[in-house]
Amino acid sequence: MTPRRALVFSVASAAAALGGATALAHALQVRAAARSHELPPWTPLPAPAGLTPAELRDTGRKLFLNSCAHCHGKDARGDEGPDLHALDVSDRRIATVVRRGIKGEMPSFAKKLSPADTAALIAYLRTLE
Repeated sequence: MTPRRALVFSVASAAAALGGATALAHALQVRAAARSHELPPWTPLPAPAGLTPAELRDTGRKLFLNSCAHCHGKDARGDEGPDLHALDVSDRRIATVVRRGIKGEMPSFAKKLSPADTAALIAYLRTLE
């Protein structure tokens, strides 16, 4: 085999392997989404109408202080509940936990907080570093 053919063969083999890995990754993501406990598909929460980003965060802070601070602390550093600074979860996950709660750990706030309230709360939590 000539060096040129060997190079072409190597490039073609690498491209096929990369394509196969990409297809496998996509299939695994689709499978994981289908088995997710957070289905149906995520629709971003509507933010309260007419608020600037700063007003949205302020609204979220007020909601946090009224609904969450008694467990997570006024500074959100944790008390009975965990520290909420630099959360490494999606907005979808935060909304799901707020709506459903965590059995034996956190009550559901679905009846207390509207989707717009939850959006404001998430906006506030995203400012915590």
